[in-house]
Amino acid sequence: MNKELFIKNRRVFAEQMEDRSFAVFFSGEALHKSADQYFPYEANRNFFYLTGLSRPNYILVLVKSKASILEFLFIEEATDYSEKWLGHRYSKEEAAVISGFDVKTIFFLDRFEAFIANAILSDSRKNLVKVPQNLYLDLYRHQVKIKPISLQKLDFVLANYPEICVQNANQILDQQRMIKADDEITEIEKAIKFTQVGLEAVWKQAVPGKNERELDALFEYASKSAGSNGVSFHTIAASGGNATTLHYEENNCIISDDNLVLMDLGCLSGPYASDITRTFPILGKFSDRQKAIYSLVLDVNKKCIAFVKPGIMMDDLNAYAKKLLAEGAKRIGIIENEAEIDNVYYHSVSHYLGLDVHDVGTYLEPLKPGIVLTIEPGLYIAKEHIGIRIEDNVLVTETGSRNLSHNIIKEIADLEKFMSR
Repeated sequence: MNKELFIKNRRVFAEQMEDRSFAVFFSGEALHKSADQYFPYEANRNFFYLTGLSRPNYILVLVKSKASILEFLFIEEATDYSEKWLGHRYSKEEAAVISGFDVKTIFFLDRFEAFIANAILSDSRKNLVKVPQNLYLDLYRHQVKIKPISLQKLDFVLANYPEICVQNANQILDQQRMIKADDEITEIEKAIKFTQVGLEAVWKQAVPGKNERELDALFEYASKSAGSNGVSFHTIAASGGNATTLHYEENNCIISDDNLVLMDLGCLSGPYASDITRTFPILGKFSDRQKAIYSLVLDVNKKCIAFVKPGIMMDDLNAYAKKLLAEGAKRIGIIENEAEIDNVYYHSVSHYLGLDVHDVGTYLEPLKPGIVLTIEPGLYIAKEHIGIRIEDNVLVTETGSRNLSHNIIKEIADLEKFMSR
């Protein structure tokens, strides 16, 4: 991606900081798994958004004083040991090329604490900012009682400078990240293309008697072979009644010849995600009943995509989808009255998509051009062992919407034709 995007992202964020403030962002580190094993490293998405860098243990510092905005990056220093055991470490020059930093403002990690103490917090005429009043941190919590990592990392500051007001950087970045730049949309489209390659590989080899995990493995193999950076979340490969469980992840059942298979999956292009769901008959041909339910969900999918435009609220979109599904489900005998729709449709029709699969941003404001979201109506009928969901990734444009995943087939005739090859 172009470094100018990351330069702009930092500038836009810093412009919204209060005067006499500094911000600190951490790139994160791999979580411990077991014994001497660690989970694969994933860059903190806010850190990547501001720097373009996906390396562990890096630190970004932004300083604002009056009209002046200064930026500093702290990176790991390459050693003979780290290069032999862990691979190539970025030099200052390499980090500068990717992020757009001036190489003179990139330092090694061992200088970080002294830099904070001497250049920001000390009462000196040489300070970068006059007695800082605010500290901006990523305060995301994945659980209510979990202390954010940034607060843990900067305890040496907060314990000794209680007068500094901690500000939630997420309130700025969540709004900023909602609107995707052209480069970001391009990356999402690449992730969608990888997903298409993986899905088509599955359709070519999907036959009764396979285990769900085989389809899971086929998808990951084909999409990674095409260039994906991996799956964006754990693949759901749910056959028959398993598809009525929204987050079914066991993927360990043999697929019977009368089954529909619901696959909810996505790929990564860099850290940018796709999130696609397709439902198909394992025999390659829908039964009449399956066709009736699938046609209803597909109709709602297409109408909701057409409904998307600037100015509407997420609640409007959800209500519209629920109304259409309720009317259709009653019409074909799935429910007796529309109030029963919650029994067979129990999730929202949309969420934001970007650096995270469920991307940041408020649902309390109208949709704006540049937002990317999912459209994913579904019906889940346990007594018939049928779960159907059809999910596309959609860009809000100035006048309406554009389906970024339109090339991934979903029409009944197209699916049956493809699977008959």
